[in-house]
Amino acid sequence: MSTADPTLDSRVPGEPEGVFDRVWTVPNAFTLVRLLCLPLFLYLLFGADNRAGAAWLLAGLGSTDWVDGYIARRFDQGSEFGKIFDPTVDRLFFFVAVIAIIVDGSIPIWFAVAVLVRELLVGGAIAVGVLFLHMQRFGVTWLGKCATFLLMGAVPSFLIGSTDVWEAPFFAVLAWAFGVPGLVLSYWTGIAYIPLIRSGLAAGRASTSTGTDDR
Repeated sequence: MSTADPTLDSRVPGEPEGVFDRVWTVPNAFTLVRLLCLPLFLYLLFGADNRAGAAWLLAGLGSTDWVDGYIARRFDQGSEFGKIFDPTVDRLFFFVAVIAIIVDGSIPIWFAVAVLVRELLVGGAIAVGVLFLHMQRFGVTWLGKCATFLLMGAVPSFLIGSTDVWEAPFFAVLAWAFGVPGLVLSYWTGIAYIPLIRSGLAAGRASTSTGTDDR
């Protein structure tokens, strides 16, 4: 039995869902709360000079990345807007966090640049494909999720490892233990996404030519 709120969906029955048909859902609200934590992260890091607090907030936000997706699936509140909003917020937070920690000087420059370059290449290719080339979206692979998990553990660990708290040495080691395999795996999955992107482009072109593109 579906638990979706029919008041959130004003479409005519049978009409394809548009991007803005169901914006105000619980998972989208949860994603919005995570986005609003971004200024708090920057304040803790630069305004309050609280590296440990900023790192723990970042770790908490990274560890709750799955919650909005779970809510959407469990309560049938998935939406076209959410499919775009959630990964956009994730990437925005990741980019801002890594760049902020570069400015703070708590992460090796080469590692941070390697992470950002991969995200720009893969994320940029997917964004261009979906927005301008009618590419059909595809889900993140299991290995891609593992890479993200490792990197989201490594980045705040670098930050905590640069503080003078008692657990700093442990997190300094943990940062590399998560960071190296996470970086390697992220590039491996980036290469593995190439055939998925090509298939998505081909499917998008086919649906457009037959007039069945329902994005």
